[in-house]
Amino acid sequence: MAFLGKEVRLRRLMNKTSGHLLAIALDHAVGWGVIEGIERIQETLDIVAGAEPDAITIQKGIAEKCMAKWAGRQPFILKCTSFAPFYPGYDGYMGSVEEAVRLGADAVAVGVTVGGKDQPELLKNLALFTEKAALYGMPVVTHIYPKGELIPANERYDYKHVAYAARAAAEVGVDIVKTFYTGDPGSYRKVIEACPAYVVVSGGPKLDRLEDVFKMTRDAMDAGAAGITYGRNVWQRKDAAAVIKALKAIIHENASVKDAIEMVDGRTE
Repeated sequence: MAFLGKEVRLRRLMNKTSGHLLAIALDHAVGWGVIEGIERIQETLDIVAGAEPDAITIQKGIAEKCMAKWAGRQPFILKCTSFAPFYPGYDGYMGSVEEAVRLGADAVAVGVTVGGKDQPELLKNLALFTEKAALYGMPVVTHIYPKGELIPANERYDYKHVAYAARAAAEVGVDIVKTFYTGDPGSYRKVIEACPAYVVVSGGPKLDRLEDVFKMTRDAMDAGAAGITYGRNVWQRKDAAAVIKALKAIIHENASVKDAIEMVDGRTE
């Protein structure tokens, strides 16, 4: 029965038409601080959910305090770990599978950094978390990045490191892998081919040009990505709802970058 539960929840997350995922992450405050765009979290969450992404990613306190009006209408992923500005390479537990079930979440998410001294412990924690989640039929998403101190900063988006991170997550039982985009469709396709789990693109820091966000999305989807999970590249812009709708067109309707830009009427901030 647990296997059926996982399938039910995954089908709530993945778009019924395209089979892809457009998720918006709103889990940044513990790791990054109360940054631009999430100062008034209820307001931002309402704008994002009103644009009907396939899912949002939030911490348990935000789920409890801000999701009541969206109950049963907006699927969500419960982020169960976070790093901190003072220790950016280590994600500590902040939630549990049981809490995710109690809150009505459709998946749980765990952060992992590879390429650092804490990698063995973080991968062990991820493996234990997938074991617990399987008992409840709960899909597991991991935000896994090759950004540990043993990997030079200029190599963190290289295929060999991104593919390793994605494959390591799949090896321990993760269902959806969120990781860096390598910068070009050819190398990203190799990442996806190396990973039997769904691979979705992380947005990262806000890009100056909205066109670049749309191009990264289009290129990743052409490479075979299962979708995206963006945060700052959506809600740090003036018209987040329009950006979400344009991203939906790319991901679910195969729209071009030009089509997406036209949908937001040239608004690129």
